[in-house]
Amino acid sequence: MNDKTRAYAPAIVRVGIASVFLWFGVSQLLDAANWTGWLPEYALSLPLSVETLVYLNGAFETLFGLMLLLGLGTRIAAIFLSIHMVHIISVVGYSEIGVRDFGIFVAVLSVAFAGADNFCIEKKFRSNEAEIR
Repeated sequence: MNDKTRAYAPAIVRVGIASVFLWFGVSQLLDAANWTGWLPEYALSLPLSVETLVYLNGAFETLFGLMLLLGLGTRIAAIFLSIHMVHIISVVGYSEIGVRDFGIFVAVLSVAFAGADNFCIEKKFRSNEAEIR
């Protein structure tokens, strides 16, 4: 690898992790009943149905996953998804699923630290604004 390909690394991580969140989010929106077993025990006492909670989680992951994919509000989306992953890891605990989720957390946290890469739509907006001024 050389310095020219290095510029693609942040975008590859961003798009890859966005794809994971989009897969989970859309899956929950399409078949909420299949995901209710993953809800933590305390969620069962909330005043919303378990399906509604899954739909809300699916909408959250889909919205912020789409923001990451497009590179709109990249840092904000990655911060919210990082916090979301910390909660998921605390619920799932130390297991093969928890270790996988920790890897997802580290990837999205790296996007939060890096912010918008050169291929994000928000970067294009900023450069267009600078040209207009």
